[in-house]
Amino acid sequence: MHVTTRNNSAGPLLDSASLSFAEDFTRLPDPVRQAREDALVADLEPISTGVAAALTFLTKALDAKAVVEIGTGTGATGLALLAGMDADGVLTSLDTDADWQLEAREAFQRAGWAPRRTRLITGAALDVLPKLRDAAYDLVLIDGDKLEYVEYVAQAIRLLRPGGVLVLHDALWRCMVANPRNDDDEVVIIREALQVIQANDNLTPLMIPLGDGLLVAVKAG
Repeated sequence: MHVTTRNNSAGPLLDSASLSFAEDFTRLPDPVRQAREDALVADLEPISTGVAAALTFLTKALDAKAVVEIGTGTGATGLALLAGMDADGVLTSLDTDADWQLEAREAFQRAGWAPRRTRLITGAALDVLPKLRDAAYDLVLIDGDKLEYVEYVAQAIRLLRPGGVLVLHDALWRCMVANPRNDDDEVVIIREALQVIQANDNLTPLMIPLGDGLLVAVKAG
């Protein structure tokens, strides 16, 4: 059965079949597909096909030369970002798990990316991010510890150049964020992070219903 959602002023919106069609519209490159499968084997939740396509689209549109990724995982998000970046662009990816970063590094190598194109840093994001340069990055992807999303947002705003893009993954996490009765710790923190973004006059946000929710926001020029 298809479930159709409505808002207060419009007629029927997209049903589940249309959302699924949109999610799978773009074919993933083989390296990204393989990295997603590796994430499943490692008991991680991989990015969706639609989210991967959106990340590539954003870095391509920005002609991104410098990107920060909070949460390396097995490399699926990194591969999606790299696919749209400038030929000399560098991806800086942070994660606390050295084993996952090793898998990601191997995935980058299998995909043919030169080592100079990636900088993998093992460590807590909130220890590493303050050491990165202000206003030096085209895009910052937040995909780490949900309980630290508010702090990540503050750091991302500092790191982005004017016209740069903040991307927050899992913005509608497991269909729980939109439920006002859900007060799980992670859900509350995600809501707070979204509120910080909404309240910042220097950011123009957009919620994209792909994957588990993708919030993007452009920093004022």
